[in-house]
Parts: sequence; structure tokens; C-alpha cells
Amino acid sequence: MINLQRMDRHHFAWLSIAAAVFTIALKTLAWWVTGSVGLLSDALESFVNLAGASFALWMILVTRAPPDRQHPFGHGKAEYFSSGFEGILILGAALAIIWAAVERLLAPQPIESPGWGLAWSAAATAINFVVARVLAGAGERFNSIALRADSRHLMTDVWTSVGVIAGVALVAITGWLRLDPLIAIAVGLNITREAWHLLQESVDGLMDRSLDRAAIARAGRVLARFKPRGVAFEGLRTRRAGASAFVQVVVRVPGDWTVRDGHALLDEIEAALVAELPGVEVTTHLEPMA
Repeated sequence: MINLQRMDRHHFAWLSIAAAVFTIALKTLAWWVTGSVGLLSDALESFVNLAGASFALWMILVTRAPPDRQHPFGHGKAEYFSSGFEGILILGAALAIIWAAVERLLAPQPIESPGWGLAWSAAATAINFVVARVLAGAGERFNSIALRADSRHLMTDVWTSVGVIAGVALVAITGWLRLDPLIAIAVGLNITREAWHLLQESVDGLMDRSLDRAAIARAGRVLARFKPRGVAFEGLRTRRAGASAFVQVVVRVPGDWTVRDGHALLDEIEAALVAELPGVEVTTHLEPMA
């Protein structure tokens, strides 16, 4: 049995790739036996999943490289390229789905063997749901935007598949052939929305977005504990780069303190911030009070 707690980030990316390959086979089979453009749109989305998961694996491996002369702060931001790339792929797939659906809307075609098609598609959807939940947990555990983006994409795929399955079933029941391409168009529009969110998150990360309000508030409470000792703080700044987080702050101490006393305080402050925000990299700067 696989122990998820022993798996590293890149292992989860490999899991996503394996799931994408398997669901491509199942969904392509579902489309082949039915001829449904809705199921075709679902199969195309799985190809996007495969490309996105492969690129996520590459970027995760890049982030594992240690800091070097050209990248002294490491390579953590590489994960944002993954989420941006996946957003672009999703957008391209959405346009292809809508194009195919419009053609089928103008020239409706009957759906063949809907029972088997729905069975294969449902199996693929179940696989995507399980993998999406596993990736979501791993994304939180490693604070990995690449794994979180992959999880969100797979969950979008799950709800898309549920809609497509319902649409094909309704076509089989009602005989209204145009319902199939109409649902495919709705799928394409929903995928476009997810692509926009991923692109927005990627841009935010590349532009050094600060930590969330809760994390900043926790850092502020840590600093407040030291104020009774006659010190002050200013210029608190935070940022995130992939799985890495950074906090910078200027510490002002009384002018009669020795350098040794000042730096001993900085060591305490940095240790307290790391204890409150595990994994954060803290930079402090010592200044005398005016």
C-alpha cells in the first residue's frame, strides 16, 4: 500500500501524469463508442491534464535545485510558470471544445451506445476525483501552487464530466440531439473561467504577492511580544515564491544597546517568527532609535 506521507512533491506529479494517461484512454473509448461531442470535449480536457501535469513535474524538479550564483534565493517561483502554462493549455482546450460543439450544433448527429460510453466516462471521473483530493492534500502539505493548480484543474474536470455524463444521458432519454453540443459549449465556458483563475494566480505569484492576512497578523502578534522590551518595528514586508515564504522587518533598539545585545534580540525574533510560521525565511535589519 502506498504511504502518501512518505511521498515527495514530484511523486504526486507522477501520480497526476499516470491518472491523466489512464483517463485519456477511458474517455477516448467513451467518445469512440458514442460519437458524443460532449464526451469528446471531456477527452480533450484530459490531454490538457496530461500536458499540465508533465509541466508541473518539470517545474517541481526545477524548484528542488539549490540556490546558485544566478539564483541566490533559489528557484521556488518556477511553480508559477506551471500554473500559468496550465491556464494557457486549459484556455486552448476550451476554444477547441466550443469550436467543435458549434459545428455539431449546426449539424446534429445521433449518439451511439450511450450506456457503455457513460460507464467508461464515469470510471475516468472517479479516478480524477480521487487523484484531485490527494493532490489537494499534498498541495497544502508542501504549500505547492503547482500541485494545488493541478488539483483544481482535475476537480474542474470532474464537474465537467458529471455535466457531460448528465447531458449524454438526457440526450439518450429525450432524443434532443442539440443538447449534447449545448452542454459541450457550457463545458468550454466553465473551463475558460478556471483558466482565468490559474493565470491570475500565476501572475500574482510572479509579482511577489504578500502572504495572506492571517499569516501577516500572526507575524505581527509575534513582534508585539517584544515591544515591552523597549524596541520598535517598522517596514514589515512579506512575499511568497512557490513553496517558500519570506518575512523582512526593521528592528529599532535603544541607542545605548551594544551590537551583541541587538543581534541577540534579532536571533530571538527570527526564531519566534519561524516557530509561528514554519518554513518561513526571516530577514531582520537592526537600527538605533532616533
